[in-house]
This record gives sequence, structure tokens and C-alpha cells, in this order.
Amino acid sequence: MMSNDFSFELITLDDKARLGKIYTHRGIIDTPAFMPVGTQGTVKGIFTDDILETNTQIILGNTYHLLLRPGVEILKKFKGLHNFMNWKKPILTDSGGYQIMSLSKFNKIDLKIGAIFTSHLDGKKIILSPEKSIQVQKSINSDIIMVLDECPKLTKDKKILSKAIDVSTNWAKRSKTEFGNDKTKGLFGIAQGGLYKDLRIESIQKLIEINFDGYAMGGLAVGENQSDMFKILNETLDYFPKNKPRYLMGVGTPSDILGAVKEGIDMFDCVMPTRSGRTGLAFTWEGKINLKNSKYQNDKMPLDKNCTFRNLNKYSKSYLNHLIKSNEMMASMLISLHNINFYQQFMREIQKNIKNGTFQSFYKKYINLFD
Repeated sequence: MMSNDFSFELITLDDKARLGKIYTHRGIIDTPAFMPVGTQGTVKGIFTDDILETNTQIILGNTYHLLLRPGVEILKKFKGLHNFMNWKKPILTDSGGYQIMSLSKFNKIDLKIGAIFTSHLDGKKIILSPEKSIQVQKSINSDIIMVLDECPKLTKDKKILSKAIDVSTNWAKRSKTEFGNDKTKGLFGIAQGGLYKDLRIESIQKLIEINFDGYAMGGLAVGENQSDMFKILNETLDYFPKNKPRYLMGVGTPSDILGAVKEGIDMFDCVMPTRSGRTGLAFTWEGKINLKNSKYQNDKMPLDKNCTFRNLNKYSKSYLNHLIKSNEMMASMLISLHNINFYQQFMREIQKNIKNGTFQSFYKKYINLFD
């Protein structure tokens, strides 16, 4: 089914859990998929070739940060981010909508204009309109482009959430118009609505009317409880088209991913593997391991004795504990690489279990392991 056109194939279901493939002209993405975050053109502390060797099939970049640095003109000279960072597989770019929320003290929102930022780097005024966001993502040469949306902070105020839906729907329409008819790329809409079922359904239905290549759940992973996140996914995911990929933005821990796959999510991204790696926290098949803990000072065992990738099983917990305490950058590099490799192993096991019809057993075995 390989072609230059962007498309999605739903292969099989295990209850609501979905096994599929996303086809792009730069390669196939097996779903459920995890996308390491390369906000500024790099997955922090890891060589691009090593990311590739973990069986990562797609990474994420960020429109806002890449617009500021290195800037559109430099990216155009390289014909996009792929050549700039030496990554040949697909790239998804966030539109900058999350930064509207996370950098709220530096911006204001205007329905007609877009988001008006004061650069956190040099104080310059930056306007990120829906059209500008799409233009920048095309300069990045992204394979999957996200519409600009307003992602509100965690709130129970329905007026704030309804306003975010109105703004996001308006911007989604404008994004679709600016995107045009490039069939080699996918354009995803982003649903808002907080933890309210009725608002989520309203947002989803408005996006379906516009018609996108895929759909994302935005406005989650902003501080809500895991159980609340799973509940809203359970209540609303069936309203998305079954023949389009579903993306849960900014999620998460292995248990977050497992619970969301159970409800029918296909795609994930999160800084968790690398951010945790920089703080000495490793994810393993036995759960989380905080390598700062003094109990590992004399532990001769590796994080995973069966992991031959990049000889990671040659490094003892004792050595990693020493590197962390010595503030050596090698600590974050090794643990971050281990975590990305683990996440991709985890996704392959999820895929295998959905294919074999054993996902529910896999879910029960691992859902509480990473608490």
C-alpha cells in the first residue's frame, strides 16, 4: 500500500485497542506509535543515528521554537528540518499551540490575528497566526502538520473551554485553507474541551466537518489525574472517524500510553524519556528505577541485562549512579538512550499483543508497574 500520498490503514482491533499503519512518502509508521520529542531539531542528548537504531519511525519538532531559532530562512536553505538535522524518516510538528498556554505570560490571543508572542529569547514581537504556523511547518517540511489551536490551562470553567473551542475551530478552518491540497503531507485537527464530554464532542464534530487527515486530543496532560484523562478518552474517542489516526498530545508515562491505547489512541509524544534520563530516572520492564538512590551505589547489574543495543547492558547501575553523582553528561546520555529504546520496545510489545489478541492481558500486567 506504499505510495507518496499520506494515508492510514486500520489493520485490526483488540476491543478498542487499534493496530494500524500510517503511510508517508518518507516511510511507514506502525501504530500505536511513540514519537520522541526533538523540540529544537534534536532529541536531547542522543545522536540522530542512535534514535534511528531504536526503531523510532517518527519524531516531533516544534514550530514556535524552530521559528525563533534557527529560523525559517536557514531551514529553507536546507530544504527543511530533515536535512538540517540528518533525519530521513517522518517528522510531525506541533503548531505552537501548546506554547500559547505554556508561555502565556509572554503572549496574548487575538481571534483574527492569532497568538502575539514576546520572544522568550530576545523580547521581539512575534505573530503566530494559523496561516503563519502552516507556512513555517511547510518550511520545516513536516510530514504531519498540526493546526494552530488554543490549548487552555487545566480549568473547570466551561466559558474558558468553550471560547478555546471557538478560537481553535476558527483557526482550524484557516489552517486547512492555508494548507491547500498537498496529499504527501497529513494535516491534523486538534480537539479541545477539557474534561467535559459535551464540549469534547462539540469540538470533535466541528473538526470532522472541516475534514482532516488525522485528529488529535489536545488540552490533556496539563495537570489532570490519569483516571480523568482515561475517562474522557473512553467517553469521546468513538466520535472520531475510525479510518483516521488519533493522536494524544504530550502523553506520557508507559502506563499513560497503555491506558490510552486501551481506549483507542494511535499516536503519542512526550519529553518523559529524555527529561527523566537527565534526572537519573530509568524506565525498565521491572518498573521505574531512580538511579540517584544510594542503594544502587554497589549494584553491579545493568538496567536491562538483555539489552544489547549500543552495549547498554555493559553499564552497571553502580556506574550510572557514579556518573549522576559526578554530574557527568554521560549519565543523561546513557539513561536517555536507554529510555527511548525501552519506550520503543514497549510500543512494539503493545503492537504484538494487539495483533495476537492478547492486549488485555498485557494491559493488566503492566498498567500499574510505573506508578
